[in-house]
Amino acid sequence: MDLRSRLSGSNTARSSTNPAVRLPRDDKAKPQDGKSSSSEALAWANPKLNAIKAKVQDVLLERTQDSLDKMTRTEVASLVRNIVAQERDLTLTEQDTVVKTLVNEILGYGPIQPLLDDPEVSEVMINGPERIYVEKAGRLQKVPVQFRSPEHLKATLEKMLAFTGRRIDDASPMVDSRLPDGSRVNAVIHPIAVNGDSITIRKFSKDPFTMAQLAEIGTISEGMAQFLEAAVLGRINIIVSGGTGSGKTTTLNALSAFIPGNERIVTIEDAAELQLQQEHKVTLEARPPNVEGRGEITIRSLVRNALRMRPDRIIVGEVRGGEALDMLQAMNTGHEGSLTTAHANSPRDCLSRLETMVLMAGADLPLTAIRQQVSSAIDLIVQQARMQDGSRRIVQITEVVGMESGTITTQDLFVYQQTGLDENGRVQGSFQPQGIRPHFYDKIIRYGIDLPLSIFGW
Repeated sequence: MDLRSRLSGSNTARSSTNPAVRLPRDDKAKPQDGKSSSSEALAWANPKLNAIKAKVQDVLLERTQDSLDKMTRTEVASLVRNIVAQERDLTLTEQDTVVKTLVNEILGYGPIQPLLDDPEVSEVMINGPERIYVEKAGRLQKVPVQFRSPEHLKATLEKMLAFTGRRIDDASPMVDSRLPDGSRVNAVIHPIAVNGDSITIRKFSKDPFTMAQLAEIGTISEGMAQFLEAAVLGRINIIVSGGTGSGKTTTLNALSAFIPGNERIVTIEDAAELQLQQEHKVTLEARPPNVEGRGEITIRSLVRNALRMRPDRIIVGEVRGGEALDMLQAMNTGHEGSLTTAHANSPRDCLSRLETMVLMAGADLPLTAIRQQVSSAIDLIVQQARMQDGSRRIVQITEVVGMESGTITTQDLFVYQQTGLDENGRVQGSFQPQGIRPHFYDKIIRYGIDLPLSIFGW
């Protein structure tokens, strides 16, 4: 996204030559005494700040598109500092604060930019202009940061949506999008969000976790990690199940890293966030309808189209509706080793959810036929959970065995057994193999993969 577009406070696409491109100027903005951070309050309390911001904007937009694109953050900061230095009534401390605030406004997302830059922050939650929370080390905490006004928050949201061209307004008050770095954005605006526009940003990790790293931090045991690697290499169909914020996408990323580089992969997501390292991949992203209600591209249509793209594996970021039927059919028709995620609180709940999602496809199938489809397509359910201390654990790895008396049968291969909390409130427990060899074990061995039975507790 070019700098000229970043200067815009609207999510409407503008050409690089459009003179209407402008920073959001909130002339009515006032600081909220006692609620903002000291630096933000200091910056926005100065009555000349909007005039300074306008001057900076005008200087930047006098440059050509090419020169704007080549400007680094340091160069923009230097230009801003030179303009701010002309304000004689500002102290050096105030100048530094104004420069930082303006650079964040121009190149980033205003007061929350430092939160997005903080590597310890994994999620940013905005509940209206005055209440902002973050997740750090698995724990939620309120931060002393705020937007100047509801208009400032709305302008920043529109700036976030500019990258993907998504829109949000009274006719379409909810949106899923992503930032240029891949961070996931969900927004709901007032009056649907009664207390003010609500934005949730799940930050994109620049260096995605590997399965070995997940084992190091205690999300999974080394034996379970070795088993899952063998399952991916052995082309076992896997669904990662869990609640919101349980780490499903992180685990899906780690699993996908085991796919051999000579296979063709097609990924399908609402908002592209998977970070596959393989070269031979195609990333497809769903699209909402435009203002006229046209142009919508659904996950289901993308799954259907992916079948015509000669994929070796299909990865669906999350199944939520009728696309589950198409995904199951793909798994049953030569696309073994495919991966997806689903919202569910247990492996059994995950299977029930899949049945419901297949019914959402409008297929006139009896329940027995749906269960047969599910049981033959899904080999393994990896159940993820967010624990009381904010840590993530893979709490079950469950094999889908088949059908018996019209019911899908399963067996747990690994289970996390929590024993309590330590003196610091951290969850204590251990990963326990259940002493069961999976039915697809021989298939894994036929792929030439060494998987000792001792992993299963034999």
